[in-house]
Amino acid sequence: MLTDPPVSREPVALRDTLGALGIVLAVLVGFGVYARSFPAHGALVGRQAPDFRLGLVANGAVLEKTAATLSLQELRGRAVLLDFWATWCTHCRAEAPVLDGVSRRWRDRGVTVVGIDMDSPGQGDPGEYAVRHGLSYPIVRDASGEASREYRVEELPTLVVVSRAGVVVAVRTGAADASEIDRLVQLAL
Repeated sequence: MLTDPPVSREPVALRDTLGALGIVLAVLVGFGVYARSFPAHGALVGRQAPDFRLGLVANGAVLEKTAATLSLQELRGRAVLLDFWATWCTHCRAEAPVLDGVSRRWRDRGVTVVGIDMDSPGQGDPGEYAVRHGLSYPIVRDASGEASREYRVEELPTLVVVSRAGVVVAVRTGAADASEIDRLVQLAL
């Protein structure tokens, strides 16, 4: 009786192991590409918020401020919600009245909303926009883009929540509703 010689399982096991490693490697590379497609906001959370001094273009009276500029350092002791936005940004325009409601609701509890306008010169007038749309929170202009670079803003709108101690506690990109913004503000208190 003739029988087939025994078949070795080693090449199959090796091939299966290499195949599995290849899949794992592909997943890791894919995740790396995916992770790089988002801003590196995670590096900001838990760190001291970068200070800025920007031109105040609307609603300085809310802060009893007469100077033409506003710095984050001046708001130390208050929780701060920074809204990076632009007048041309559709999602920013939709979120502005929501932020105004948040600002009015939380103002007496030590929270300040600050709009940081990122319009290029000649692109939009954030002061006029605030008046026309009844926005009551302070708005500054980041004409040089320095603040947006410091905060790693790559997409609008971007919300940055800063605690009373000046530490970034949350970063959120994309439009958010009032309940989500309220939840973010509570992280800073």
